[in-house]
Amino acid sequence: MFEEMISIYMVLTLFALLLVGYPVAFTLGGVALLFGYIGLEPSEFNLLPQRIQGIMQNTTLLAVPLFIFMGVMLERSGLAEDLLESMALLFGRIKGGLAFSVIIAGSLLAASTGIVGASVVTMGMISLPLMLRKGYSAEFSSGVICASGTLGQIIPPSIVLVLLGDIISQGSAAGEVSVGKLFVAAVVPGAILVLSYLLYSFFYCRRNLPAVSPEGLDVSRSEFLSRIFKSLLPPAFLMVSVLGSIFAGAASPTEAASVGAFGALLISLVKGKLSLEILRNVVRKTTELTSMVFMILVGATAFGLVFRLLDGDYVIVDTVQNLDVSPGTFLLLVMILLFILGCFLDFIEIVFIVVPILLPLISEFGFDPLWFAVLVAVNLQMSFLTPPLGFALFYLKGVAPPEVSTMQIYKGIIPFVLIQALVLALIVYFPSLVTALPAWWDANMLR
Repeated sequence: MFEEMISIYMVLTLFALLLVGYPVAFTLGGVALLFGYIGLEPSEFNLLPQRIQGIMQNTTLLAVPLFIFMGVMLERSGLAEDLLESMALLFGRIKGGLAFSVIIAGSLLAASTGIVGASVVTMGMISLPLMLRKGYSAEFSSGVICASGTLGQIIPPSIVLVLLGDIISQGSAAGEVSVGKLFVAAVVPGAILVLSYLLYSFFYCRRNLPAVSPEGLDVSRSEFLSRIFKSLLPPAFLMVSVLGSIFAGAASPTEAASVGAFGALLISLVKGKLSLEILRNVVRKTTELTSMVFMILVGATAFGLVFRLLDGDYVIVDTVQNLDVSPGTFLLLVMILLFILGCFLDFIEIVFIVVPILLPLISEFGFDPLWFAVLVAVNLQMSFLTPPLGFALFYLKGVAPPEVSTMQIYKGIIPFVLIQALVLALIVYFPSLVTALPAWWDANMLR
């Protein structure tokens, strides 16, 4: 019995140690070595160096440090502050204008930086005090800022999408999913989320805000146009250069990421925010974040190798088949599982640990891997908003005024989590929201 269930005990041991608080990368590797020693022959570990070498030679993963560098450099350039101030000018004189400006700025930051922490902290520092002074409730203001700051998880270029595309492509039974096509597939769901946030904010502000008061700054028309142009030009330049080159088939995601990193340097130089000290700090931060991702990836590779050698994938497939559940029921259970895990684990841990385990079942139930990857990405976005370990909530609490309590922040994100769940259900029932644009892209852009 133990020999048959050893792979399941392996997974349970991993999650138990993670919940206790052990470091993710070393826990993955340590559990893999322990259970590999118990259930495998020493010679079978010869495959592990080849797997790790494959990671180091994977050119797709080069996009990860490049996109991280781009995001950190743009954070230092003051792009977020400029965007927020300009959006406040643009929408500030309409009811709910500050909420609209936060959502639009969050979506533009997502498409240019994708750094959730930087987006939430910047918008929290600049917009939250102003929204409170203008009569917005602490709950609604916190929810808008946290939800808008996490849009970088689904709006390309997203690190989550890069990692998901690479991991799902490694599961041969699931079929290959290119990162470029995954970026295209995420455009419509990302746009739906932004529009849903705007629609909810419109009706909320219409019912709950006092009479309209000017929320923008008194500037001349020429200065207004100049500031809007200067703040929108940098993110538009990056979106066209990075996403445009990928969507047009002119560059791979890795090549486009290098263009984005260079573009971030140019923007910082033009804005007068580039110095040797800033560059040194950006490179150090990029190295720290990249090292964390790749250490977890190496540990997850060791874990996945031992898990498969212990026939864990067959055990899971057989177990699900014996349960005799329909594809719809299985998908519902997976989405619930990912949502619950997102309350306790980081999205990187879920991508590297849970998704590879689910890969054999994707083809078993006939799911489109592209559609499934976007579902996972939308689901994981909620992990930033759900307590007790919702990182966006911690980021905002760290910069919020003292009168904004943790419970108010928790209450504020509830409507936005429900909106994300509704969008997730919409994608489940209408897969064409994900698949139609990539199909058109294949037919018209890659001929």
